[in-house]
Amino acid sequence: MSQIIWIVRHANRLDFVNPDWFLTAERRYDPPLSEDGFIQAKQLANRLQGENIHHIFASPFLRTVQTANAVAEILDLPIKLETGLSEWLNPEWMDEEPKRHPISELAQIYPRIDSSYTPLIAAKYPETHAQVRARSGQTARCLVTDYSPENILLVGHGASVNGAVIGLAGADTYQAEKVRLCSIFKLVRKHPEWWIEIKGDTSHLTEIEEMVRFN
Repeated sequence: MSQIIWIVRHANRLDFVNPDWFLTAERRYDPPLSEDGFIQAKQLANRLQGENIHHIFASPFLRTVQTANAVAEILDLPIKLETGLSEWLNPEWMDEEPKRHPISELAQIYPRIDSSYTPLIAAKYPETHAQVRARSGQTARCLVTDYSPENILLVGHGASVNGAVIGLAGADTYQAEKVRLCSIFKLVRKHPEWWIEIKGDTSHLTEIEEMVRFN
């Protein structure tokens, strides 16, 4: 049976809806989901129900944790927080290393987080485009190897979704593009190659953004 990897971007974030949130936030670069983002996350969860996913890995940023949690509740699975799937730590977007919610604090709010999981790949600020692509691609390759032949879900950000897809399918197969919020990629292993069966699908969402942002 072929291994299947699902790769998704987080749902809509609060600072996209309310830019003023950023001005007074304690953790400016770690926004939660917006109200419509929680709806998108639930729609994503409903779409993935019944897809025989065995493991969920998510970036440790709050918006990816909240997106993954909606899916984990439906699939009755734990969430493994993997720093290799983190946001692009781009100094042009962030004037300092982003402060994130502590894992212990997140685990109290979202008990499906597997606190025993040790991340495989680190994300270090500042980071170039080539570096985020390399580390998210390496993360995807490590996870599919370590958890083969089981099916896994990766919940990341625009840049890390692109990097993960390229890391498996190759740059000749997939050219990086702006990834829509809560969109789905499905990759199937047909030894020794990975084939992209679904690319950036948003058909499960009732609303999609008009302007696609990279971060």
